[in-house]
Amino acid sequence: METYTFLRAMADSWALLVLVLVFVGVILFVFRPGSRRVQKDAAESIFRNESRPAAEDDEKKEDR
Repeated sequence: METYTFLRAMADSWALLVLVLVFVGVILFVFRPGSRRVQKDAAESIFRNESRPAAEDDEKKEDR
């Protein structure tokens, strides 16, 4: 068996299986129990200073 043919067969079968398992793993990780709080905090992080501006001390530190 040629090297190219062997590598092509591996890529067609095993690489596809690995990619499907990684996809399923990511989906399960995202929808795992207990992750709702973390995801909600990340989604709302851009609105933390919406009711009032950030403190001046924080702005001065960013200028440095």
